Amino acid sequence: MKAENVKLGIAPIGWTNDDMPDLGKENTFEQCISEMALAGFTGSEVGNKYPRDVEILKHKLAVRGIQICNAWFSTFFVDGKREQTLKDFIQHRDFLHAMGAKVIGCSEQSRSIQGTTKAVFKEKTVFTDSEWKLLAEGYNELAKLAAEKGMRVCLHHHMGTGIQTPAEIDRYMAEVNDDVYLLFDSGHIYYSEGSQQAMLQVLEKYIDRIIHVHLKDVRAEVVAEVKAHNLSFLEGVRKGTFTVPGDGVIDFKPIFDILEKHDYKGWMVVEAEQDPAIANPFEYAVKGRKYIKEVAGI
Repeated sequence: MKAENVKLGIAPIGWTNDDMPDLGKENTFEQCISEMALAGFTGSEVGNKYPRDVEILKHKLAVRGIQICNAWFSTFFVDGKREQTLKDFIQHRDFLHAMGAKVIGCSEQSRSIQGTTKAVFKEKTVFTDSEWKLLAEGYNELAKLAAEKGMRVCLHHHMGTGIQTPAEIDRYMAEVNDDVYLLFDSGHIYYSEGSQQAMLQVLEKYIDRIIHVHLKDVRAEVVAEVKAHNLSFLEGVRKGTFTVPGDGVIDFKPIFDILEKHDYKGWMVVEAEQDPAIANPFEYAVKGRKYIKEVAGI
């Protein structure tokens, strides 16, 4: 891939987990961003230990050569919380804009089971036609608000949510306007479908609408255990569902080839939530960075 087109970031969730704060509670913000830089990454998303004072955060990142490229935002349009979602989004947008980010990654969390004890493969929600309409109207409005700051909105398809499968991604992409985009997450598609082919089909189909990429690998044996025992999403994370590129079942070379073929410009972010007491975050960051260098050439 062309180094001038792509920037490499890594998410702090490998150091400290926002959904399960006991995972990585011993790891500090300063340790996290220092190890990101030491491993060879130049970008980061935002975790719960990151200071929200813009000047303080900018300074701590700048001395390490790290910049903010995105931060998760939860939407609740299907739940009917349109006005509160829009209000919170503006605050989130303004923070990211001040930090220099150009992309806002969102997830529709209405009736999401990703943070519950429900079986991730058997109890996920399914949106009705009227609910899809609410979601599309909301995301179209988010795109307008983002554009006010020269930014773009993308949806993070995610296990345990109403937009998890390729069919649900298709419905989302068909319902929203062309100025609403997609965050492609290799791990979540593979997890959902158990198929390299299905993952690549989503990437190829929507490559022109993908503006942010999460590089996440999957341990197939853990996914099999999650299915066999009806485990929750978070139980799977604790057991090691996810890992860094090159450490699981996904072949990333075709992903890099498709991105390069279509002249993708933007961030690729390693996002591999694991228990840091089991998977040392710095060691795994180095492992993932080495793999990307070897396979993508950047």
